[in-house]
This record gives sequence, structure tokens and C-alpha cells, in this order.
Amino acid sequence: MRFACLGSGSEGNALVVEVGVSRVLLDCGFSIKETVTRLARLELEPTDLNGIVVTHEHSDHIGGVTRFANKFNLPVWLTHGSLAYLSNLDQMPLDTRVVDSHAAFAVGDLYIEPFPVPHDAREPIQFVFGDGQHRLGVLTDTGMITPHIEQMLSGCNALVLECNHDAGMLANGPYPNSLKQRVGGRFGHLDNHAAAALLRSIDTQHLTHLVAAHLSQKNNMPELARAALAEALNCAEEWIGIADQALGFDWRTV
Repeated sequence: MRFACLGSGSEGNALVVEVGVSRVLLDCGFSIKETVTRLARLELEPTDLNGIVVTHEHSDHIGGVTRFANKFNLPVWLTHGSLAYLSNLDQMPLDTRVVDSHAAFAVGDLYIEPFPVPHDAREPIQFVFGDGQHRLGVLTDTGMITPHIEQMLSGCNALVLECNHDAGMLANGPYPNSLKQRVGGRFGHLDNHAAAALLRSIDTQHLTHLVAAHLSQKNNMPELARAALAEALNCAEEWIGIADQALGFDWRTV
């Protein structure tokens, strides 16, 4: 199993997960042209994908899903809440597969386990991907950690983990107070130290990849995220990867 990121942040998100010839795109917050360009950096064509799995309906995650899926005849897996959002906008994918947030499903050789998260969306979920031997956990939009999140991410071989903001930078930054409260609230986004606390609470002995994701361009810095996660794992800061908004990150093999 391997995975790579097309870009991560408030301007758009997408991640590719691959097992053999089975490949899914996790979210698509970019235009068709931009998504095709970013896939090409990974030596992929849209026709190499088996479908798109969606976490929630915020535009930086779902904004490009319908147009991209319909252009390239891809099925879309999403919750009832995300589907209702697209239905209200009259932007329905032609091939939709409704996901139960507690029920695993397979796409080819990929085993996919969704799990619910507290975020300010209709029915938000995140995912663990597996190939039968290894597990990749993705957690990019949640305001707090729940026992169920800890259970799902414990023992993973790779993690893509939200480090949206530094609490001090957010408090003293340019956002209006209402937005600061939303971002830093229980249904907002994880800060660096909350992400680090998650690592301390789960089994990380099998972890071979850790990538900090969804970093705010105004309220965080890569070196702050790296320092917090490295302290939690007692590892070198340079071992922690960063999912960049413009470049994402290249293939990593689990």
C-alpha cells in the first residue's frame, strides 16, 4: 500500500491511496484541471482511479468532487449528510454510494473503514485504509479527539494527522473572534498540541510514516507542528512529514 497527497489546506485537499491496481481519491477540493495536473505529478491519470471517497461537504474537500467524478465516470462514496448537501446544490454525482460511518467497505483490494468525527459539517467522517496487513489512518478535520477516534487510529502503520493551528498564533492572529472560536472549538480543527496528545494516547509502535496535514497558512508553521509531534513520539523533527498546500507530498510506501 502507498499513498500521496495532491495538496492539503484551506485552499483544497486531495489524497490518493493505492493497493496494487486499486486506487481511490480521498476528497477533491480542486478544479478538474488542477486535479489532473496534480495527479500527473504522481504519474497518474484520472482513469487510473477507481473512485472518490468523501470526508465531508466543506468546499476545500468536496468542491471538485462532482465535476471530476462525472467527467471521468467515477463512483463517489459519501455519507447521507454530504449527499444531502450536494443534492441541495443540484450537484449530484452520477454514481453515488452511501457510506455508513460505522461500516467498512472495499474498493478493489482496498479495505476502507470510515469513522465519525466531531466537526461542523452535516455528517463528517474520516478513514482508515488497509491492505490486509498494513493500515493508514487519515484524520484531517476534527475539533477534538474522541475515544472512538483513538480506537480507530491506534496501531496504524501510517498516519496523516491534522495540525491545523498553533493555539497561540490563532489567539493572536488576524481572524475575527467568531472564526477563532469556530476553528479552535470542539467542532473545528485540531491544534498542534491536541494532535500530539492523540499520539501519546494511542499505540504508535508500528508507525513508519507520520505526516502533519491541513496546516493553516496564517495560524501555524511547519516547524511548530513538527516540534509538537516529534516531542510526543520522542523522534527527530525531520522524520515528521508535512502535507503542503501547493505540492502535497510524494508517494510513501507502507
